[in-house]
Amino acid sequence: MRGLRATGHSFRVPLDHDDPASPLIDVFAREYSSLEHSDEDVARLPWLLFLQGGPGGRGVRTTQLSGWMKAAAREFRILMLDQRGTGLSTPADAATLAAFPTPEAQAEYLTHFRADSIVADAELIRHRLGSGPWTVFGQSYGGFCTLTYLSNAPQGVERALLTGGLAPLAGRPDEVYRATFARVEDRNREYFAWYPEDRDLVTRIARHLEAVEETLPSGERLTVRRFQMVGSFLGGNTRVHGLHYLLEDAFTTTPDGPRLSATFLEQVQGIVSRATQPLYALMHESIYCQGFASDWAARRVLDEYPQFRDDAAEILFTGEMVYPWYFEEDPALRPLRAVADVLAAKADWGPLYDVDVLATNTVPAAAAVYRHDIYVDRELSRATAAAVRRLEVWETDEFHHDGIADDGEAIFERLLGMTRA
Repeated sequence: MRGLRATGHSFRVPLDHDDPASPLIDVFAREYSSLEHSDEDVARLPWLLFLQGGPGGRGVRTTQLSGWMKAAAREFRILMLDQRGTGLSTPADAATLAAFPTPEAQAEYLTHFRADSIVADAELIRHRLGSGPWTVFGQSYGGFCTLTYLSNAPQGVERALLTGGLAPLAGRPDEVYRATFARVEDRNREYFAWYPEDRDLVTRIARHLEAVEETLPSGERLTVRRFQMVGSFLGGNTRVHGLHYLLEDAFTTTPDGPRLSATFLEQVQGIVSRATQPLYALMHESIYCQGFASDWAARRVLDEYPQFRDDAAEILFTGEMVYPWYFEEDPALRPLRAVADVLAAKADWGPLYDVDVLATNTVPAAAAVYRHDIYVDRELSRATAAAVRRLEVWETDEFHHDGIADDGEAIFERLLGMTRA
């Protein structure tokens, strides 16, 4: 396809890598390489493993090499992993979880879908491919997984690249949300300074949703708090301006008065639905938990930031926070409400990082820290960077969380060069 070859690989791996009797699940990965290399040359190239953001995000599907993949394919075979539970790997969703008799059994199954299991899958796959230590590139949650990789299996990593993905090594998710609520508020302020006409429009949409029942194409009512979720646009460099285009045709005139347009509602549904990524909602807070329960951290911290409430005088957009009401208002998540509560109450989560191993790390590593990232806080990222030996940081205000979508080629080449310096 247009300058690239794509090859699918499927692997059988244990659900629980620590249990010899564990049932097996499938993990899929797609290999991408450049047609500038012959088949024989590709076989000699070193591997680069890409770990996608999420949790619950499948590997990138591409039909041409561009951005960071164009740069990487010059000297690597790229392995794009569908992390367990996603894409063509054995799925973890409402349909498959229904096979378990209780929410507790479902939750026990999902405990094997965190970064430690993803890393164990990657190591098994590396050996089956006959690869030596490989380059690992983690974006966002993929960066969290990369830190777990450096903790649990550093012998499998030749170099590590991280973008917007330096997770806090300790502490509760409350600290994360206090930082990100503040950054999301700043980003709202920045957005409305660019588009002051949208300030009144957003509040008008919210008041309209309180007074008039508007339904998404899938049939459920669009509430104010669900409308606030379109703030996911705020995490982007250029994507943020797409929010203005979404809002500009929100209303249409009907014989019964102003209503939200079909165009607007169709686009909003694609943004606020978790139908394609239920693991994100189920597992998001658990990625910060080591030995304690999340107890719906974002919901609790929201009480400290009443400006984000859906009844605030001037509505603000929210970020990546997950709330219990997601499992009431999103039809794709309703069957998962009980297991979500079990996961939120779970207090015996195992460790994800080994701070002693990271403090003596010998693997060359480089991380891009985005100064105004609304999802992965700059100060928390810098604290993590200081705790990992041989990790070099490039801090920049040129990009937001989706920097590699904006100028991935330059970012990748810079980080790769840092690990070789």
